[in-house]
Amino acid sequence: MKNKELEKLLTDLIIAEKEKFYRLAFSYVKNKEDALDIIQESIHKALKSVYSLERPEGLKSWFYRIVVNTSLDLLRKQKREISVDEETLEFVSPNSNDTYENVDLTRGLDQLPPKYRVIIILKFFEDLTLREISEILHENENTIKTRLYRALKLLRIQIEDKDQSILGGKLNG
Repeated sequence: MKNKELEKLLTDLIIAEKEKFYRLAFSYVKNKEDALDIIQESIHKALKSVYSLERPEGLKSWFYRIVVNTSLDLLRKQKREISVDEETLEFVSPNSNDTYENVDLTRGLDQLPPKYRVIIILKFFEDLTLREISEILHENENTIKTRLYRALKLLRIQIEDKDQSILGGKLNG
């Protein structure tokens, strides 16, 4: 495939999936400006190296991986804990019609280790298959499946513990 064709495919993908890529970056940094910086940097990296892509059919997974790695790079660079504040508890872009947010779920996701959080986000917020996630993360599909179940178990425990502490406080108080 020619260089211009690869560039066009990449550009079309980014335009078509821009909200998904933004949500993914935002889910890591919880900050609109940082998420936009991640997307900009990811596009720059992708345009620089799109010519080395061996399989054009893997373009989507390849770009998702760039966004994930760029997000993690920014977090490492800033060396800070992800903090949750009331303005950043949404997982959807400002243009989305979905206005429901689950604060307990958001906080639970923030407490998950990154290797689990990314799988939950890609599976349930980006509607990717386990095979697509395994391609993005360069992991075996069974490893992804195991991590998904582990992540869901950890989330359930966190939410149940929170519910128990709220109920315990009401019953004892």
